[in-house]
Amino acid sequence: MDIHITLHGRRDLNGQIYAQLRAGIIEGRLAAHARLPSTRDLAAQLGVSRKTTLDVFERLIAEGFLRTRAGDGTFVADGLARLPSARPEPASANARATGIWRKMPERLTMPMPPRHETLDCDFKGGVTDKTIFPYDAWRRCLNHALRTQARADGGMAGYRDPGGEQELRLGIARYLAYSRAVVCNWQDVLVTQGAQQALDLLARVVIQPGDVVAVEEPGYPPARALFAALGARIALVPVDGEGIVVKKLPRNTRLVYVTPSHQFPLGMPMSLDRRVELLEWAGKRGAVIVEDDYDGEFRFEGRPVESLKSLDRAGLVAYVGTFSKTLFPDLRLGYVVPPATLSEPLWTAKQVCDWHSCMLTQTALGAFMLDGEYAKHLRRMHKTYAERRAALLARLTGDLAPWFEPMPATAGIHLVARLDASLREEEVVAAARTVSVGIYGIRGFHAGPPAHQGVLLGYGGTSIDAIERGMTRLAALMPTLIR
Repeated sequence: MDIHITLHGRRDLNGQIYAQLRAGIIEGRLAAHARLPSTRDLAAQLGVSRKTTLDVFERLIAEGFLRTRAGDGTFVADGLARLPSARPEPASANARATGIWRKMPERLTMPMPPRHETLDCDFKGGVTDKTIFPYDAWRRCLNHALRTQARADGGMAGYRDPGGEQELRLGIARYLAYSRAVVCNWQDVLVTQGAQQALDLLARVVIQPGDVVAVEEPGYPPARALFAALGARIALVPVDGEGIVVKKLPRNTRLVYVTPSHQFPLGMPMSLDRRVELLEWAGKRGAVIVEDDYDGEFRFEGRPVESLKSLDRAGLVAYVGTFSKTLFPDLRLGYVVPPATLSEPLWTAKQVCDWHSCMLTQTALGAFMLDGEYAKHLRRMHKTYAERRAALLARLTGDLAPWFEPMPATAGIHLVARLDASLREEEVVAAARTVSVGIYGIRGFHAGPPAHQGVLLGYGGTSIDAIERGMTRLAALMPTLIR
């Protein structure tokens, strides 16, 4: 490896090289076990004699900063790895984030336990079960993607289409037409780095600073934060049993962000009447609707509800989807099917932001979808999640019914349960942790005062055995919390 060392003049070369190598080790820039170049190579790199670098290495070895292995080379010793890193320099008064970013909360996604805490029964929301993912099939698709990547562009390394790889876009278009009644060509699909980037790109091309963006209350904090960071004025619009209350939308709203298949976080689907009302409202005012269908694939009750995009006749709905809930978030892949008038600006915005998403992952996922593996995996996950949901609801409506009231939720991989009026959300969450059970309050999903107290219970990554253990512990705990 090359090491960046700057020599000033030709005086005290030993001291200059020694000081910079020692500082790099102490500050962690040269990590423990890292191999250093030979004294001969380093001398040639710096334009000094080999005796100079040999003297420096011998001094650092004597002081314990370096170690040698006969016939293998010289390495950074590991003793300093156990020490905390050096404290950063004081922040410059000029190198500061703008106001919105200084006020941004640390955690914008699902509530999580502290990093040092390991819970036996953890009902985290927004997580999936990777243990039942078909890794053998995925490995075959990755091998196909590697071969495709090696042949791409005649073997020359180049940039790809910002819209995404055709194989994946075709797989998404076919899947949406079959499962969500969203009829589109593969060219209409734009592949993104998860749903969050899809929201970011849409906001960039639709809103300007000062525009009003309406979001559900309670709702998805990362979306709310993103729109605010781009200078939008956020309108918090309440939801009821049928979804967002259209009559409460400000007349000058430029963009409406909704989760109609499975309202986040409360879980109710938007009724057909409310969907039509929202589309009519947006059509009269020229507003853009962003439909976030984050986990609509997992529907467990009733007939499928039409997506807003499938009902859109005026070209107002941008349909956003993600593979984070059907596969796993590590992939960082999502997509958007925008109104036709936004396709070209979004393509350009994607190119400006990061040019394109990873070709290897896109090609592998495209093959995974077109070969039918994605559909098979969804059927398997649907069965698993349905069983976990049924086990959770049986306990919440059984022995835990005096304290928890599950809210109607026909889809998704989490549900919300309201708490009895005698209970406080924070106390219930804290008490559950004392018996190694992770449940999560819904207060953080409200921007204003919450109308009800409740907890979010995710079952995507929680086995039936863990669900039963956790619910049994809660059943024993809850009577002790009544005042």
